[in-house]
Amino acid sequence: MSTLMLASEIGKRPVVTLSGEAVAQVKDIVFEGGAGRVAGFTLSGRGMFSGPKRHALPWTAVTALGSHAVMVRDEAAFEARNEVVDRGEAGGGDVLGSRVLTDAGTDVGKVTDVVIEVTATTAAVAGYQVASSEALGRQERTVYIPLAETVAVSGEALVIPAAATDFVADDLPGFAGMVQAFRAHLQET
Repeated sequence: MSTLMLASEIGKRPVVTLSGEAVAQVKDIVFEGGAGRVAGFTLSGRGMFSGPKRHALPWTAVTALGSHAVMVRDEAAFEARNEVVDRGEAGGGDVLGSRVLTDAGTDVGKVTDVVIEVTATTAAVAGYQVASSEALGRQERTVYIPLAETVAVSGEALVIPAAATDFVADDLPGFAGMVQAFRAHLQET
């Protein structure tokens, strides 16, 4: 079973040990380059005036990513911050605010968030929350577009297959079905 969640909702979640102690909070998500998998999290302290921590949490040490907390066995799960961050350096940069273009050259909107699919063992990008353009017939509405296996990403644009626009959802609960349908479509073609 998998769960979809927005990357923006994961930020500031507490990191809690299995003994129930809140030891940090998520500051940012580190994605592995082209794979789109979550490599880990940078952390900050729990107090109002706490800054970034010198250590980070690799995904391999996460026992669960739930709707209210990131669970770890204990504080020994943390690694040096630069080790976790270096795993994500091969990526195409921050996609928030990037234009979404189809491979046919149609501008379908602007990325407002990243949708992450969380399973018992992995967390990976499943698609994007987009402020749509009139090309989708839903101008200035929030929609969800599934991610293809291969996608071009830069700091300026995200290029998706034109076929992805046939699998747009208007809400996150409906998006799960569209992701599965889009994946099936890609396997057929």
